[in-house]
Amino acid sequence: MANKWVYMFKEGNAGMRELLGGKGANLAEMTNIGLPVPQGFTITTEACTQYYEDGRKINDEIMAQAMEGVKKMEEINGKKFGDLDNPLLVSVRSGARASMPGMMDTILNLGLNDDVVAAMIKGNPDPAFERFVYDSYRRFIQMFSDVVMEVGKKYFEQLIDEMKEKKGVKFDVDLTAADLKELAEQFKAEYKKQLGKDFPSDPVEQLKLAIEAVFRSWDNPRANVYRRDNDIPYSWGTAVNVMPMVFGNLNNESGTGVAFTRDPATGENKLMGEFLINAQGEDVVAGVRTPMPIAQMEKEFPEAYAEFIKVCETLENHYHDMQDMEFTVENKKLYMLQCRNGKRTAPAALKIACDLVDEGHKTPEEAVAMIDPRNLDTLLHPQFDAAALKAATPIGKGLGASPGAACGKIVFTADDAVAWAERGEKVVLVRLETSPEDITGMKAAQGILTVRGGMTSHAAVVARGMGECCVSGCGDINMDEENKKFTLAGKEFHEGDFISIDGTTGNIYDGQIATVDAKIAGEFGRIMAWADQFRRLKVRTNADTPADAKKARELGAEGIGLCRTEHMFFEEDIIAAFREMICSDTVEEREEALEKILPYQLGDFKALYEALEGCPVTIRFLDPPLHEFVPTTEDEIKKLADSKHKTVDEVKAIINSLHEFNPMMGHRGCRLAVTYPEIAKMQTKAVIRAALEVQKDHPNWNVKPEIMIPLVCEVKELKYVKQVVVDTADAEIKAAGANLKYEVGTMIEIPRAALTADEIAKEADFFCFGTNDLTQMTFGFSRDDAGKFLNAYYDTKIFENDPFAKLDQTGVGKLMEMSIRLGKPVNPSLHVGICGEHGGDPSSVEFCHKIGLDYVSCSPFRVPVARLAAAQAAIAEKAAKRNADSDSTSSSCDSKSFVDDETKAKLEEVAKKAEEVAKELAETSADVARAGLVGLKAGVDAAVKAYKENRKK
Repeated sequence: MANKWVYMFKEGNAGMRELLGGKGANLAEMTNIGLPVPQGFTITTEACTQYYEDGRKINDEIMAQAMEGVKKMEEINGKKFGDLDNPLLVSVRSGARASMPGMMDTILNLGLNDDVVAAMIKGNPDPAFERFVYDSYRRFIQMFSDVVMEVGKKYFEQLIDEMKEKKGVKFDVDLTAADLKELAEQFKAEYKKQLGKDFPSDPVEQLKLAIEAVFRSWDNPRANVYRRDNDIPYSWGTAVNVMPMVFGNLNNESGTGVAFTRDPATGENKLMGEFLINAQGEDVVAGVRTPMPIAQMEKEFPEAYAEFIKVCETLENHYHDMQDMEFTVENKKLYMLQCRNGKRTAPAALKIACDLVDEGHKTPEEAVAMIDPRNLDTLLHPQFDAAALKAATPIGKGLGASPGAACGKIVFTADDAVAWAERGEKVVLVRLETSPEDITGMKAAQGILTVRGGMTSHAAVVARGMGECCVSGCGDINMDEENKKFTLAGKEFHEGDFISIDGTTGNIYDGQIATVDAKIAGEFGRIMAWADQFRRLKVRTNADTPADAKKARELGAEGIGLCRTEHMFFEEDIIAAFREMICSDTVEEREEALEKILPYQLGDFKALYEALEGCPVTIRFLDPPLHEFVPTTEDEIKKLADSKHKTVDEVKAIINSLHEFNPMMGHRGCRLAVTYPEIAKMQTKAVIRAALEVQKDHPNWNVKPEIMIPLVCEVKELKYVKQVVVDTADAEIKAAGANLKYEVGTMIEIPRAALTADEIAKEADFFCFGTNDLTQMTFGFSRDDAGKFLNAYYDTKIFENDPFAKLDQTGVGKLMEMSIRLGKPVNPSLHVGICGEHGGDPSSVEFCHKIGLDYVSCSPFRVPVARLAAAQAAIAEKAAKRNADSDSTSSSCDSKSFVDDETKAKLEEVAKKAEEVAKELAETSADVARAGLVGLKAGVDAAVKAYKENRKK
């Protein structure tokens, strides 16, 4: 049987998202609940996969089914594709299963050609209709050329600008039918100039090329970047939605809009959106014209507006979430073109989730599950200092499209934003309007400022999704992009000048404004409290200073999972003493130098214990190779030589001897403690003495240090260093006459440690996965250098994600699972955590939950992200178990006998008679036997049907 590649909207539903994509599934669902949707069809995501498997070609079977869909669409809509008398024009839109706003491509008005245009105008002599036809035609040529044939839209925009200048008008809508007709001819000529062939006139060819273009857009650079940032697998593919066109640009009784059932910036429960009269959807999202607020639609089209309000209510009640909708009004009649769960800022996400619980739409568990953990990052970023802001005077104002504060140097292109950011500059990207091609620059910038566009423009939507500050639609800016300058409030700003923007108010300020840490709204605490109820995983923080630890505790950290002691060594007094230790010739000299460091370490550790108030503190002993601590300037080398009574040349010789060809796999971690056990002794003394002092000061706290030995690859290594630690710690505790418990564990960051975890677990009280190094050593490439070639791996689809940002569950994850599986039986009390950067990545946290880790540890500002991700992992596991139990119960019910003894006896009697009949039939002619068997089957079928009906009752 042939594959089914195409589904009419009425054949689908919201549950078919994986096959139909989000847009197709929601169009089908809106159709099912009776909303006014132009009836079309969806080409499945499986067809996209097939397209790539076939070498980026649409096979005949897919195209044949698409044309069958067109035929059904013709029957439903009463128009014919390519017909001159009553032509059917269509839109072709992408639709992945996960929302990817602006990342892939759309083509409108497909099916137009010179003959269709002439026939349409001939059938309606109204000059306004003629203008509409040519407006649609020039739009189609431009969009098809750009999206399908990859002729840059800039060529066409230049022609439009030249035409408007020639005619002395400001907006496209002011161009006449004759102007647009001339533009259409210019566009076709430009197309031929760029490609060396005529613009295609066959609607079927146009459709096939457009479908291919949408499939191809799944692999375009901006879509690839968006997928990596949002954990969307390449294997999902995109669906294609083909719909009859409804025309917002038909006349002044038509229009188009984008709306949200709640404010996506604040979460307030009010309709928010924008509308343009005599326009197509691209005009709203591209910011070509600044639209009017959605409320004004009530005045222009009261009946359509009233119906739209009902649609909004219907969709929220149906999906139980804030909806993002695209719609068109044609001759005052409303058509719904799209709905989806709307992208929202982090504050809005929290407010909406809480409000939906209060309104009875969601349970607390569902509310926790619906929030993207990554968005919480944006809640915790700095805002403008209130006093500094009060003293500042805005020089301009746009729309506050995405909250937050941004301050940086002005750049005018996405490429410049990336380049400047790479060299450490903070930048604000200033554009006339952004386009999907700007995604990398938007990501690199601190904030985005646009001259054109509204709250639903590309810049606004994408910035909100990224949690980045954005001010859009500041029409007072006089932009000169070519010369990289603009004028605002009488001042000329150039590339490199500082500017500050407020994405909440839309205010723009000259120069730099001080920022402060963000304050967390009440909904944050409520969501986090729910999350903490549902999660199993504990969440700790990676903190090296009391300030970091304090901030992490404020954000809900339940301990320190990683304190990197080496970060403390770079303070001026400590680094001098440590350099003396490095240049020492004897154990005694080394111990003397380390004794100078001991008080500092003790003070640092004591401050951490106090900040954590009795929560666990894991202190990793010295990890980096010694060459990272040696002096580099002549003055520093001379100073060190004098302190050690050595010559400069002798010190330089020592420094040179520490050089390693591969220091990340060199003399570091526990290898330092094996070579110089006095380092481990000094750090143990500091850890234990600090703990004893804090325990004495706070007897109610549970102070229990966790000493972590890094980079272990052999159990005998750990055993040796552990003995040094235990001997020193026990002596300190005994000398103090105290009773202090402590643990000694290790990091699992070398593959061999994972492979021999059963041996290592005999000596370790805990494992902590250092997934930065474990990833590096498993893949065999340096995390410092991998960025030089990873882009090629993304382009060729070898990797979909940076393995240092998102845990490699297939390889590194397998080593983690193996470590737990081997270690736990040997040491049942072994507790296990993760302290690499992956500890704050939501998908990695979910994996850690799944394989049974006890905690994750991440940077302070990612603690809320990890808390929420851990809760979602537990909720997902619970839901999966519930579904499995349901399936099991259903299967069990199906297998049980619901037949009483009397019925069972009757069935056995019938079966016996059937067997006798069968034997008699076997002795008759074939024809008689066949007829008898048909009758017997009919009787059995009737019995089965009756049985099923009775069972239902």
